[in-house]
Amino acid sequence: MPSSDIPPVKLAADAKRFGVAAQSAPLTSDSSKQLSLSKRSPSQPPWYYRMAIGVLKPLYRLQVWRRSHQRDNYQQEVAQRFGKHYPLRPQASASQRLIWCHAVSLGETNTVAPLLDALLAKGYKIWLTNTTQTGFARGASLFANEIAQGTLAHSYVPVDSPAVIETFLAHVQPAAALFVETELWANILTKLSEHNIPSILVNGRLSAASFQRYQKIGAVSASMMSNLTLIIAQDEESAQRFHKLGADSSQIRVTGSLKWLINTPKLVSSPEQHSLSASFNPQPKAKLTNRLINELQALVAKKERPIWLAASTHSGEERAAIALHKQLLSDPTMTNSLLIIVPRHPERFDEVATIIKKSELQMARRSANETITAQTQVYLADSMGELMQWYALADVALVGGSLVDIGGHNPVEPASVATPVLIGQYTQSCQSVVDQLASVGALYQPNNNFYEKVSNSEQPVIHNQPSPDHPAASLESTGDTDLMVLIYKQLQFWLSHPQSAKLAGAAGEQLTADQQSILRQQLTMIEEVVEQFAVNLP
Repeated sequence: MPSSDIPPVKLAADAKRFGVAAQSAPLTSDSSKQLSLSKRSPSQPPWYYRMAIGVLKPLYRLQVWRRSHQRDNYQQEVAQRFGKHYPLRPQASASQRLIWCHAVSLGETNTVAPLLDALLAKGYKIWLTNTTQTGFARGASLFANEIAQGTLAHSYVPVDSPAVIETFLAHVQPAAALFVETELWANILTKLSEHNIPSILVNGRLSAASFQRYQKIGAVSASMMSNLTLIIAQDEESAQRFHKLGADSSQIRVTGSLKWLINTPKLVSSPEQHSLSASFNPQPKAKLTNRLINELQALVAKKERPIWLAASTHSGEERAAIALHKQLLSDPTMTNSLLIIVPRHPERFDEVATIIKKSELQMARRSANETITAQTQVYLADSMGELMQWYALADVALVGGSLVDIGGHNPVEPASVATPVLIGQYTQSCQSVVDQLASVGALYQPNNNFYEKVSNSEQPVIHNQPSPDHPAASLESTGDTDLMVLIYKQLQFWLSHPQSAKLAGAAGEQLTADQQSILRQQLTMIEEVVEQFAVNLP
């Protein structure tokens, strides 16, 4: 059930800032240490939680109807959320166990996708659930081939009702359950424990503010911590908070963030694609799909054009990006620059098109198959599943969800294809990653004390307080004017100094590559838990 519908006991928060020490002695964080787990007696959530779920269940069904009854898949959604009907279960033998993975929405689905790919490659079968419709659409898109082949099944998550969960578990029969980042439900964890199915929180994170909230419902939090088999935390600070909520230190490991892992698109190579990539000459950037070739050929022919991207934008951020772009166009050296806008949610595509038209900038639109010409100033990439290709094309990327208070989307995606990153001040969902990228000069965030320019770069001095007579001081945006001026200065510098931008991008790409061991560590832990419960804990 969506977190906005029924308040879940949900561990949501920002990750620890890079380099900030934990407040107490470190927990077990040696991820290479052999796991040794013992069976625990199931811990029941308190009576008032169970009663609240029972009361709210019919109200939640009414809300699903109000929100979704006009959608084509409404009946499917209701049947899956309330335990009436599910897809066929992937056939898994003793050597091909099935793992249930729950990812709330789009961001969590993207984060866990490389881990699921690794599990599939090792012969596991997967049952993926999502809470939101956006997350469900992303899961269906990412794993379309696996769903068609019968190695992965996909559904909405069951409501946190004991009867519904029993129906779901009887059908799916998972060997283990994974929960991504923040989504925990007390009844689900109790039922998993009763059935001796190990539950693992992957990429776990918990902020100070969330910790204080969940301390107020300590009995519910304690039951969840007791029922979890393993907590794989992003950082030591989160690990300490899970421990204080009731998790035993033997249940916790710290490995780093799965956000460093990139699920690159499964592309089909062709001689045309190799030729086009060579002519555009990105660093080792993503290969191009046939669907993008027409647009990119026009850009390659005019490769002297500075190209920047506003990616995964939310309401208010498109206007800010347009304000930045107008300021760029007023610079005599930037008059031919091109802005590509990729809105986060498809239901906003038409709204964003209207915003661009009202700005009086010349627009081309991907959904209308409009060609990018020399007169095009803004390209609306109103498509799904192509963000990594747009990141690969851009000279600089502004990552959305950060100019407005969303929490920031994953900056590792552009960094992984050697594109330098700009990001706003609202990055509580990914601050640790932001700080690490800033520390090597691959990402610029106003007032981030970890930022270090790339060695040998002609980096300008960007002061926290911009000069009032700076040409960018007239920026009209929905965000903080001073912060927008700082972002503009860095954007203008990187676009006008491509060699410095390449150095910054290369630093991000190298850091991303160095972090890939996190996948191996978490995969090993998950397999150890599955094997111990299958063999040692029948």
